[in-house]
Amino acid sequence: MEAAEGKPEILRKAEMLVLATMAGRDASHDAAHAFRVRDLALSLSEEEALPAASLEIVELAALLHDIGDYKYTKDLTEDTTIVEKFLEEEQLEESKKEKILCIIHHMGFKSEVAHAPFANSSLEFCVVQDADRLDAIGAIGIARCFTYGGSKNHTLYDPEIPPRQDLTKEKYMMKDEKQTTVNHFHEKLFKLKDLMKTKAGKRRAEKRHKFMEDFLAEFYEEWKGKA
Repeated sequence: MEAAEGKPEILRKAEMLVLATMAGRDASHDAAHAFRVRDLALSLSEEEALPAASLEIVELAALLHDIGDYKYTKDLTEDTTIVEKFLEEEQLEESKKEKILCIIHHMGFKSEVAHAPFANSSLEFCVVQDADRLDAIGAIGIARCFTYGGSKNHTLYDPEIPPRQDLTKEKYMMKDEKQTTVNHFHEKLFKLKDLMKTKAGKRRAEKRHKFMEDFLAEFYEEWKGKA
């Protein structure tokens, strides 16, 4: 991805870091995902009238949020080592660095699945989290869901395997191999609309959520041979 003219050096370097560290991943959590979340976060920031001073925090957090994603680490734990080292090397002021790392540490769905949302969320946190969740729903979300399921060789759908109820953080992160790709809509994706935190995010989520509902209704009809 070509950096925009006049972009601060730290943002140019962050883009390059994303391209380098996320290369080789399946397309559900690749560099393109990080760039979409960045663009969504900046767009939401504009709608929510965030001050200019917040935009660097928002952009960096959005770009770097998935570099240490637990789904792609050896021990299934979040790892922000690369991000921390990058921010230190770029000599970003301590207050901004702490805000960026705080956003990354707390924005994931797994942190909210146990009904323990991050209480002290700033508007910067909210727009980045909403941006990430918007990219998980709608047409893009559907494409990403099936891409990830395919990369893990998950069963597409099995009516004999119901979606899991009362998920804990640990059970959600275990990614039970018996679960199907379609169950992910019920276990996570359909819940995201009501978890949006900004007004702008809520507005956009309505359309994307409806698109997923229509898609899955058609999917079930075709599965049963009725469409």
